[in-house]
Amino acid sequence: MGRLLSIDYGRRRTGVAVTDPLQIVASGLTTVPTHTLLQFLKDYTAREQVDTIVVGHPTDMHGNDSESMRYIKPAVERIRRELPSIPVVYYDERFTSVLAHRAMIDGGMKKSDRRVKGTVDEISATILLNDYLESKR
Repeated sequence: MGRLLSIDYGRRRTGVAVTDPLQIVASGLTTVPTHTLLQFLKDYTAREQVDTIVVGHPTDMHGNDSESMRYIKPAVERIRRELPSIPVVYYDERFTSVLAHRAMIDGGMKKSDRRVKGTVDEISATILLNDYLESKR
């Protein structure tokens, strides 16, 4: 059994989270500059077995695609082309950034540390992956 990997895609930075090999617990892995994401995924999947890549699907309050999907869809198509053996699925990411900020506050993170946007992206990817794991149970 391989890991699940999630992506909180952004135009500048992308948060990445993974599960353990048994797919029980999700944890933040890193934040990468978005223009290096595909190479990061190729390198990571060469070292680790990844069963599925879960990509955050941003929607509005009515469930319609948000504006950022116009950037995410082409990126997902590139990932699918370059890593054809790994399924790539979308999963609703509504409120993950809000939940990430709340988690940082509740965890006692200093205000200066909460301003580091890469941290929010990584935590958002972790929340996304945890939600995905829960939906599969």
